[in-house]
Amino acid sequence: MTTPSNGPRAHHTRESAESFLAELRASAADLSSRSIRDLVRVLGSVGTRFLDPDDPLRKAAEERIPEEAGLTPQMTRAVIEGMARDWTPTRLTKLVEADFPDPGVLDGFRPGPNGDLLRAVGGSLAFHVGAGSVPGVGATSLLRSLLVKCPVLLKPGRADIALATLWVRGLAERDPDLARACAVEYWPGHAGGHLEAAALRSADRVVVYGGSDTVRELRSRVPPTTPFLAYHHRWSMGAIGRERLAASTEARRIAAAAATAVATFDQRGCVSPQVIWVEEGGRTTAGEWARALAEELEALETSLPPGPVDAATAATVQQLRGTAELRAATGTGDRVFAGSGVGWTVLYETDPRPAPSCLSRTVRVKPIERLEHLSELLEPHAATLQSFALEASDERRRTVGEALGRAGVTRITSFRRQPWPPAWWRHDGSGPLQALVRWISLEEPEEPRRENP
Repeated sequence: MTTPSNGPRAHHTRESAESFLAELRASAADLSSRSIRDLVRVLGSVGTRFLDPDDPLRKAAEERIPEEAGLTPQMTRAVIEGMARDWTPTRLTKLVEADFPDPGVLDGFRPGPNGDLLRAVGGSLAFHVGAGSVPGVGATSLLRSLLVKCPVLLKPGRADIALATLWVRGLAERDPDLARACAVEYWPGHAGGHLEAAALRSADRVVVYGGSDTVRELRSRVPPTTPFLAYHHRWSMGAIGRERLAASTEARRIAAAAATAVATFDQRGCVSPQVIWVEEGGRTTAGEWARALAEELEALETSLPPGPVDAATAATVQQLRGTAELRAATGTGDRVFAGSGVGWTVLYETDPRPAPSCLSRTVRVKPIERLEHLSELLEPHAATLQSFALEASDERRRTVGEALGRAGVTRITSFRRQPWPPAWWRHDGSGPLQALVRWISLEEPEEPRRENP
């Protein structure tokens, strides 16, 4: 669909909703005939436009996102550029090759093990439901569906309408035929009426980003035979080994990177760290590092300022600070570092057990005797863990990384890279494109039996 809308589609009748989806399905034959190399080239050319500050699509995104997503212009530019880096032909090629070492399986049957032939098929219609917190997630999800040659209806999150609709507009300008294989339709909550019901009922695959309640409700409305891929609520953390705290300059560099990781997306992303452990025994103590982190967050108030904070979140931040200050007054060793407003907060807590923050750039810093103890602290949260920034020596990164993986962490990275996982990352532990296809195997025929003379 070349002209996506931002309004709810509750006015659809059952018949018009079915017709709308049938039009999307009709594009499957043309999409299937495209080579994966051609798709990467065309889709990448559209994504690259968002990296050009002078491009009309980029300018429109910069104009619409601040009000829509509640981000400052500085953060908006950082988000657009961070997302669009993975929409270029080079990065899309790496994404495809990471999940399909022989990308030709998306074009037709290719040799597999033991003489069989294999083919990866995306289907004739996918329904993707985005989360409302981070701009760019919807456009990325739409891109993935097109890369596996599956037409897609995307319902973006409330704060993610602009980038998705602008992306489809750019695709329509570049390749109108290919743009007919995707549609972006927004409606609040479950006000999609007949269109939402028809999409859940008839899609070959449903992909949902969101909280547990959203995932549970939508899953209950999907036929049991329909593949359902859920990217539910997750949270991220980090830790610093004592060997990385031997020099004050290194400790400060890590603090700056951690502050940027916390601040990106105003901490709304599932990749945004909420808890950071600092190993004891380093030249820089955990308390000193917490202060350095606070100073770096304060500096970002100018260079990467936060967006407006709603009254409920502001009240939660103030309550959290007050509770922490009461604990500190009892001699626990806890401390509170905070800005003049509610734009950022660092809670230094001696209790090593993790607890999520209230966001709004609020992060807990905790001392830990040894990084090797992290796994036992994380295991109770295994179902919701995602990215973990591990700043340690190469040898310890491997050994501690093994333990983190067993505890449920699916991505181990650095603070510098934490906000921006590469296009080819194993999203929540599985290949993002592999999760969107079904495999067809064409087995080698048996040789006819020879009758004994």
